[in-house]
Amino acid sequence: MLKTPEKSVIKIFTDGACSGNQFDVNTGGWGAVLEYEGRKKEICGGESNTTNNRMEIKALIEGLSSLTKKNYTVWVFSDSSYLINCLSKRWYEKWQVNGWVTSDKKPVENKDLWEKLLAFLEDYDFRYFLIKGHIPAGAREETKKKQYERFLKHNGDGFSFEEFLVLAESNNRADELAGMGIKEALG
Repeated sequence: MLKTPEKSVIKIFTDGACSGNQFDVNTGGWGAVLEYEGRKKEICGGESNTTNNRMEIKALIEGLSSLTKKNYTVWVFSDSSYLINCLSKRWYEKWQVNGWVTSDKKPVENKDLWEKLLAFLEDYDFRYFLIKGHIPAGAREETKKKQYERFLKHNGDGFSFEEFLVLAESNNRADELAGMGIKEALG
C-alpha cells in the first residue's frame, strides 16, 4: 500500500454517465463514494442535457463539496482520463494562462465546472488515480488480474492486488450511483 501521509486520507471514488451523450437531448448522472476512517458516504445526482465529461467533473465537485473540514489528504479515484489527466498533469494552469483557451485555440469545454473544481485545490493535498473500467460481478480471476495490471500501469505499484479489489468495489459503486443519478433525473 502507498505510504499514508501524516494527514488523514479521504478517498473519493467518482463516476459520471450520460445516456444519449451524443444527442442534444439526454440525461446524465454522477456518483461519488467517500471513504474516511472506515466510514462511507454515498452521493449521486443527475441533470438533463449534459455530457459525460460534465458528469465526471460534477461527481468530484459534489464529493468535495460534501466535506466539512479542510486540510486533509484526498485521494481521487476515477475512470475519467479527462478528469485525472487535467488535474495530475495540471492542464488547467496552461488553460488559465491562455485565457481558458486550449492549445488548439478553442475555448476550454466545461470552464464553469473546472473553475468550481479548481477552487478546492488549495484546501486539500490531492493524489489522483486512474482506475479504468469496472470489474463485473462474478468476474473471473484472470479478468481481475488484467484490470489490476492496467491499474498499475497508470498508477504505479503502490497497491497490492487485494487492495486493488477493494478499490475496484468502491469504483463499481460510484458507477452504480451515476446510473441512479440518471434515473433520478428522469423522474
